[in-house]
Amino acid sequence: MATAATVTPQEAAAYTASLVEAERQAAAMFIDIEPLIRVGMSEKELSDAIHKLGEDKYGVKTHWHKRVVRSGPNTLAPFEENPPDRTIEADDILIVDLGPVFEKWEADFGRTYVLGNDPEKIKLRDILEPVWKRVKAIYDERPDMSGEELFAISKAEVEKEGFLWGAPIAGHIVGNFPHERIPRDKISLYITEGNGSTMVSTGKNGHRRHWILEIHARHPSGRFQGFYEQLLTL
Repeated sequence: MATAATVTPQEAAAYTASLVEAERQAAAMFIDIEPLIRVGMSEKELSDAIHKLGEDKYGVKTHWHKRVVRSGPNTLAPFEENPPDRTIEADDILIVDLGPVFEKWEADFGRTYVLGNDPEKIKLRDILEPVWKRVKAIYDERPDMSGEELFAISKAEVEKEGFLWGAPIAGHIVGNFPHERIPRDKISLYITEGNGSTMVSTGKNGHRRHWILEIHARHPSGRFQGFYEQLLTL
């Protein structure tokens, strides 16, 4: 069996600092994304504008996963699906999920936007960050918990707010590009049911695995949902 590489404390510090910097740039990029969103444009038009922004201003030439820009009922579609392109409407809800690579470092960042004044959509959007922070606080008290334990906690915290959980996972690992993968395995490197392993573990590159936490909240009506994600472990 192959053993993990050995890294020095200096290498470990540089690795984590690079992931933090990638997330910082992703957060700045998302601030610039919001003014791009307009009623009447299609999801594809917004995705193309985001791609141009990332390349021109942030030097992003690669995304480690597909750009996800979905509005209205398309927010309900699982990540793997590609729903038909849709025109963004007044009083719409929109999710943006990006995996930009800054130099060789991955970020994974997701936010929910609401156009107009629909109170139910605004309520859903506004619970996402507080729920994320509550789940992180619980994790920080016991970082050796398993992936399935954190999945259950995430689901329960969303349900406390009166919403439904909306995805099969609550996160995954992230790292230098391309990050560690196990073919055909959708459990061991994910925050999901069935992953009974501790989240404090070492990857094949010798570095501690770092995790993204995702919060998926679906409106009880089943008409739309929201999404919030960023680095959990740094």
